[in-house]
Amino acid sequence: MDELQDLVGQARDGSPQAFAAIYERLVRQVAGYLRSRGVPDVEDVTSEVFLAVFTGIGGFEGDGDRFRSWVFTIAHRRSVDHWRKAGRTPMTEPLEPTDSGGEVPSAETSALESIGDQRVLALLETLSPDQRDVLLLRIIGDLTVDQVAVVLGKSPGAVKALQHRGLAHLRRVVEAEGVTL
Repeated sequence: MDELQDLVGQARDGSPQAFAAIYERLVRQVAGYLRSRGVPDVEDVTSEVFLAVFTGIGGFEGDGDRFRSWVFTIAHRRSVDHWRKAGRTPMTEPLEPTDSGGEVPSAETSALESIGDQRVLALLETLSPDQRDVLLLRIIGDLTVDQVAVVLGKSPGAVKALQHRGLAHLRRVVEAEGVTL
């Protein structure tokens, strides 16, 4: 985390290399968090998150851990904003040509690749929204209990309880299906 803290300091001083290093270090985790929250256009929202990070970094104060918490706070808020906006906007589908001219994977390959993602998303849907947020931030965001508490505006004790209940629920669901952990 000391390296992240150093990069943040350099980025505040205007170093483009530090900005790029911060982005490379956190982009996959942020995108994974947004994807697991069901955001359909992960790349756009991830870009919005990092735009907010880079425009607001001058006012940020704290160490590397606080910076990660701050980034995931922004990601969480952007995902909430996305769903609020989606609730007010009618759904439209762009017309896309069916033949891209390239090689198309077989239906079997596509189905097998999506089973894992679909299964994880289905399991996440069995959790309460608070349990889901806690587990996603802890696992995908790799945040500490205290950092998750800051992101979600909850006490560390509440975060621990939500994590415990969420994991226990997932264990019961998976074991009921005959899968042993």
